[in-house]
Amino acid sequence: MNDLRQLRHFVALAEHEHFARAAAAVHLSQPALSRSIQALESQLGCTLVDRHSRGVSLTAHGQLVLEHARRLLAGSLALSNAVNQLGNLQAGELRLGAGPYPAARLIPQALGQLLQRYPRVQVKLDIANWLELRDSLLDSAIELFVADIRELQDDAQLRIEPLRVHQGVLFCRPSHPLLQRGDLRLRDLLDFPLAGTQLPQVVERSLGQASGRAQPLSVQCDNFLVLKRLVADSDVLSMAPWDVIADEVGSGQLALLPLQPQSLHQHSAYGLVSRAGHSLSPAAQAMVEAIRRVDEQTPRAGRVAD
Repeated sequence: MNDLRQLRHFVALAEHEHFARAAAAVHLSQPALSRSIQALESQLGCTLVDRHSRGVSLTAHGQLVLEHARRLLAGSLALSNAVNQLGNLQAGELRLGAGPYPAARLIPQALGQLLQRYPRVQVKLDIANWLELRDSLLDSAIELFVADIRELQDDAQLRIEPLRVHQGVLFCRPSHPLLQRGDLRLRDLLDFPLAGTQLPQVVERSLGQASGRAQPLSVQCDNFLVLKRLVADSDVLSMAPWDVIADEVGSGQLALLPLQPQSLHQHSAYGLVSRAGHSLSPAAQAMVEAIRRVDEQTPRAGRVAD
């Protein structure tokens, strides 16, 4: 293939599952799209789609080609961005990922610094858990992410730079009935729902053993803004690294549960993650530097009241 147009046409057909809709999406006539797909099938020596009255479906070969086509197209975009940005961050695109907790404070602050300096950089931010972000990184959909790295440390495909550790805290609304109890213990929490983001296995096991719950979370949600609103408006409890709720605690919108210090052993494990052996684009490198600056400027973790 002399260019990537046929792969783009094929990906559009796979996504729309219909020649007419795919043709409209890539601004071709339906016969032209059909010829492009037939040419691709001829070059690869296999059938990529089964045609039927309702549209098309991918063959086994088609599924395989789709996976590689998406990676090639993402890689082509990354190459184009890197060349356009070389020595000139007034152009290009940054494709960035963030876990729910880094997305609540660290990433917005760092991104603000980046865009203050380079206002024309186009940013696509994907917020998800570390497993989904790893897949996006290896598929070249993003080139960098910040998330929990506890389950990624032994992955040879990744380059990981740990960031500062923040104490994990349990929090609630300021008028929560638990705050009226003296000598609060972890078992006292069992009367109330616990909400949180997806937990690393080591954290889930630790919390499950401490609470006696086989499933420690009553509500799992990777949108931390939703979790904070849920806690503020109900008796639901939640947990987070101190840095992402410090402002709300300081302003009185949320309150820390005054557990005995030895009853809580959770902490953050943020890390910068990129592909091993791959160079970052200038925009991504500038974002890394901004993340490091913000990370260094973050106040030390707060203490849970004794």
